[in-house]
Amino acid sequence: MKNKVVIVTGASSGIGLATAREFAARGSKVVLAARREDLLKELENDFMSRGYEALAVKTDVTVIEDCENLIDKTIEKFGKIDILVNNAGISMRALFIDVDIQVLRRLMEVNFWGTVYCTKFALPYLIKAKGTLVGVSSVAGFHGLPGRSGYSASKFAMHGFMETLRIENLKNGLHVMVLSAGFTKSEIRKKALTEDGSEQGYTPRIEEKMMMPEQVAKSMIRAIKKKKRVKILTLEGQLIALLQRIVPGIVDRGAYNELAKEPDSPFK
Repeated sequence: MKNKVVIVTGASSGIGLATAREFAARGSKVVLAARREDLLKELENDFMSRGYEALAVKTDVTVIEDCENLIDKTIEKFGKIDILVNNAGISMRALFIDVDIQVLRRLMEVNFWGTVYCTKFALPYLIKAKGTLVGVSSVAGFHGLPGRSGYSASKFAMHGFMETLRIENLKNGLHVMVLSAGFTKSEIRKKALTEDGSEQGYTPRIEEKMMMPEQVAKSMIRAIKKKKRVKILTLEGQLIALLQRIVPGIVDRGAYNELAKEPDSPFK
């Protein structure tokens, strides 16, 4: 990964930050994209103090002009793009019958359209570099999860988008990969939207028992090196992706029962 130019969206925390740090430690030139400008600047200074080459670009992936600016600033600074990691994302927890429809719109804007916008402007440079396009997803993109209708819909949409780009660019040398990370210790559950669009503010799961972001980052880079199409990081996720094609009813009941155990679950 030495001297590769890597853009990571949602880079201010969680999987995004761990991914940016892992690439930088391997000699990549890293572009940190997120909404929190003050935190991004702190991270940029931290990276550079460690001898890493880094650039922070304030980016709201739901704003198409921000995504175009992200790519422009990257090319201006580094002259190429080898890898784009579409990691920025938000979650939700509410029954569809109860949820404000704007919550689903917000999920699609961040998780799906954010990926589309960044990819649109980066794609010519990725093709030129015969580089890698990554979409950070979830088991929710393989099988619907109760209480996460907007999240699952956005990840299913991302999968279809990524698969289509892979096929369209079969002769261009572009590597396209969907990474399903499983439950990972991060801020995503605290910031998950509830039925009225407010942030949940806490996590309903035991974070300490989850995969660490650093594990996800290392696995992502190994999968990129091996040119994987799809990388599902957990055995549970692999089983769901397989069994939902064979015994979908059993997977439905399993997902229902598992998520119903969460504190304050919207269903029982």
